[in-house]
Order: sequence, then C-alpha cells, then structure tokens
Amino acid sequence: MKLQDQPETSSSWQLAKRTFSYFAPYKVRIVLAMLAMIVVAACSGATAFLVKPALDDIFIAKDKTALALIPALIVGVFLLKGAARFLQNYEMNVTGLKVLEKLRQQLYDKMLCLPVRFFDDNQVGNLMARILNDVTQVRSSLPALVTLSREVLTMVGLLIVVFYRDPFLASIAIFVLPLAMYPFYFFGRKIRKLGRRNQAKISNISTFLQEIFSGVKVVKAFAMERREAKRFEAENSRLVSIATRQVVYNEMSSPIMETIGALGMGLVVWYGGKQVIEGASTPGTFFSFMTALIMLYDPVKKLNKANLTIQKALAAAERIFDILDNPQICEEQSGRIEYAPPFQGLAFENVTFHYPDSATPALEHVTFRIEPGEQIAIVGPSGGGKSTLINLIPRFHDPTEGQIVLNGHPVQDYTLASLRRNLGIVSQDNFLFNASIRDNIAYGQEDIDPSKLEKAAQAAYAHDFISNLPNGYETIIGERGVKLSGGQRQRIAIARALLKDPDLLILDEATSALDTESERIVQQALENLMQHRTSLVIAHRLSTVLKADRIIVMQDGKVIDQAPHSILIQRCYLYQRLYNMQFKNNERQKNEHLQTYQQP
Repeated sequence: MKLQDQPETSSSWQLAKRTFSYFAPYKVRIVLAMLAMIVVAACSGATAFLVKPALDDIFIAKDKTALALIPALIVGVFLLKGAARFLQNYEMNVTGLKVLEKLRQQLYDKMLCLPVRFFDDNQVGNLMARILNDVTQVRSSLPALVTLSREVLTMVGLLIVVFYRDPFLASIAIFVLPLAMYPFYFFGRKIRKLGRRNQAKISNISTFLQEIFSGVKVVKAFAMERREAKRFEAENSRLVSIATRQVVYNEMSSPIMETIGALGMGLVVWYGGKQVIEGASTPGTFFSFMTALIMLYDPVKKLNKANLTIQKALAAAERIFDILDNPQICEEQSGRIEYAPPFQGLAFENVTFHYPDSATPALEHVTFRIEPGEQIAIVGPSGGGKSTLINLIPRFHDPTEGQIVLNGHPVQDYTLASLRRNLGIVSQDNFLFNASIRDNIAYGQEDIDPSKLEKAAQAAYAHDFISNLPNGYETIIGERGVKLSGGQRQRIAIARALLKDPDLLILDEATSALDTESERIVQQALENLMQHRTSLVIAHRLSTVLKADRIIVMQDGKVIDQAPHSILIQRCYLYQRLYNMQFKNNERQKNEHLQTYQQP
C-alpha cells in the first residue's frame, strides 16, 4: 500500500474531532487552562472598563481616593492576567508535548508492525517525515483552539464593555465584524491546502536526503556531487515556493482585517467625537469605549492566526491518520499457536506468489519438503525466485496460493514472534546497527550470558578480530557496520545467528559478496553454524553447496529439478550449464570440488 503525499481531504469536523481525541486523557490540565483563559478574558474587559474612572475621576474630577485606588486596581488586573496567561500557556504546551509523545509512539508502533510490503512500497524518508514533522504540527492544534476560545471570550467581555458604555456607538463599530469573517474563512482554506502540500514536499526532501546520504559512496564514485546538488536545489526551491505562498496568505490576512477594523474605528471616532463636543458624552466614557474597541480588534486578528495554525495542524493530521486509520494499511496478522522446537519438517505445497502490480508470478506451483537434519541448497539464475521463496518462511510475505506447512501446521497458524525467534537468517547484506558489537550479536536476546556470546563469536571466527579492536566487544561499529569489512560484518551476523541457536537455518547467498580470503573464513563459520541443524541455503557459487543432501534448481519461479549433485549433474541441463559456467577452463578447481564432495 503506497501512501498518498496529499491524502483526500477529510471532513474538517471529523478530522478535528479525531485529532482532539488525543487530548482527552489530559482533561484536568485542559480545564485548568480553560479557567485561566476565562480569567485572561475577564482581565482584558476589566482593563478597558477602568479607563473611564481613570480619566473622569482622576484627570477631570481630580479625586484623590480614585488616584490611590485605580492604579492599584490596574496593576492587580495585569498581574492576575499575566499569571493566568502563564498558567494557560504552560498547561497547553505540556499537554501538547504529551500528545506529541503519544501520537509519535503510536505512529511508530503501527509502522513497525506493518508487513514488509509496506516498506517496499514507501520510501523511508517519507515515513520519517510523518513521524517527525507531521506529528509536531498536530501538537499545536489544541493550544491554538484554546487560544481561539480565549480570544472569543475576550471579545465577548469587551463587547459587554462597549455596549455598556454606549449601545448605539457599539452598534456602529461592530457592524463591520461580519466582514472580517470572510478573510477568516478564505485564508483558513488556503493555508490548509498549502499546509498539506508543504508537508508532502518536506517528506519528499527527507526521502531525497535519506537516499543520497545512504548512497554517498555511489555519488562520489561517479563524481555526481554537482548534479545531486542541483537536484536538491530544485526540490528546495519548490519547498520555498510553497512556503512563500503560505507567507503571502498569512501576512495578507492581518492587513485586510486591520483595514476592516479601521473602517469601524473611523466611524466611531467621528460619531463619538461629535457626542463629546456636543456634551452628550464624557471624554472618559468615549476613551473607555475606544480602548475596548481597540482591544476588540486584536482578538479578531488572533482568531485568524489561531485558525491558520489549526488548519496547518489538520493538514498534518490528515497525513498521520492516513496511516493510523486507513483500512488498507493493516498490521501483520499473527496466528495463535506458539511454535516450539524441535524442527519436524517443512513443506511447500503448491505455493504460488505474486508481487503486487505484477502480472507474472514470482513463484509458481512450488512443491518440496525438508526433513529434520537435511541441508537443502537452492540454485538457479538471478530472478528465479530463490530469495522470494525463503522470504515466505518467516512470513515477510504470504503465499498467494498454496501453503507452507511447518511441523504439521501452516506457518500462518503460528504467532509471528515464536516463528521468527526459531528461525536463523543470514543474508548477503546483513543489517548491523550503529551500536556496540556486543549489542549487535545479542540483538533480540536480553540478559545473555557474556561467555555464551563470546563462544558464539569464536564459532563464527569473529572473536580474534573483535579482541583486536580498541574497545573489543564494546566497539561502536557505525551505521550498517560501516567501520567493519564485509567479511567481518558477515561473521558478526553469523555469531548473532549462533547465539540465537535456531533449529532451522536460512542462508541467503551469505558469501557471494566476499573476496576469496573472507569467503574461506566465513564458509568455515557457516559450517560451524550448520552443524546439527536443518539448513536451507541459497548460493550462486555452486562450490558452497556441492555437499548438500539435496539441491533444488529453480528458474522463472518454478522448481525445475531437485536431487543430490551427483544426479543433477547427469540429468538436469540447467544445473549442468550453471556448473560448467562456473568451472569453465579450470579443470583443476573442478576436480578439487569433486574430491571435496566425495570426501566423507
């Protein structure tokens, strides 16, 4: 299932409801923030209300009692407002951080449990952007909503003041407020659309960077630094273009709303000034009214800003819920039976497998059986379906038709954890973590006995080179084990498999990428690993599988033949061709391998 960079637009109300549900566990903090918000709104109204007594009683009536009382009240109002605003912002930001943590963890957990196919279809950078960038945007949604609510309450408090001071003048002033609602709606829609595009572009850039930095050796080997720099410049420019349009809509909204507000104020100043000149009103009443009116237009602007923040958050939420709620993106289905050793047999029964969007099957009607203790090799041309076949055993993919039976049960019946814990897989490109050698060998096994770990390393012919490293087993080996050679990485992977002690071992071309010396050492380690175990070996180099109990020859997803080497070399044309191609013009090497095969 490939994710959409710009998911289909969801209902704003449903999307908001789904987003805000993550804030529900923090009701106490939200209630505290709301109470603080009410105090802030009330203090704003009180500030405007105090202008009239301050002007009329102090400056005009020269009342000394008012001179002592009103400044103290003003200071008290602002102290209370500051404390309440701090409490509101603190509670909302802490709540936002906790939601950020929960949502990011939930998204990560969901992705980690998705089938391998999901990661085949979606680029790593895109997935990283959804966990890092999109979730951060959602964090701001509820604080912005609370801010929006606070500004609404502030407006209500100030409206009470302006109508109390002069109902007729208030009616003149606020008739322009409905005009302010259109830019509120218009710019909100634009910002949400651009926010969706901006998040998608950030995902694209994350994907681009992850790919280039992972393949930096290839870039340098082909001297393509300038070309890749130009490609990044183009991607970066597109991101800036989208962000520039966001800036335009962000910055246009305030001037437009201020212009609308200025229209109302102009009318108020004209009419109110006329009333004061004619003696129908006092300067204190007028300036109290004007203070409330000026303060009233500020919440309107903040409403717009909070709305834009919410729209950006909803755009990011669409991309997050595209993973969490999409019915087509399902976690791997685990069975109920716990797999328990010993290994009693594995059978492929008429197995066919199609990759999505591929008309040709990767495997077609594959049937064979592996008995306990057997060493089975799979050979064939590239693209014959060998790796696909072994990926079905640990259920990295499931067959399209047929079934794989392990110890008398289809592999789908086993729990994924118990099935995979009892399989040992060593591939051509084993993944090592940027951690210590000890942690890499012991991966998946907690509280392992250090002596057992070292014995596994010794059996994998890894102990000597590990001991010669500056920090021994505590040496950090870099991303993907970049500080080690190919042969050393393989021996670490073999040690990891030995420590796991699986009863069924799968080797996927474990020596094909190594030089001759490394191959010899790794092959010895693999022989130690295969002792007393059932093993399934994929190999391009036939020299590594001549001793196998049975060799399965595959081509175009089908099993062409299966038998020991001595029989296949006589009757299977494809096997003969593969064998002669590898040992052509080297009869001495061919005879050595035959002698090796004939040894007991």
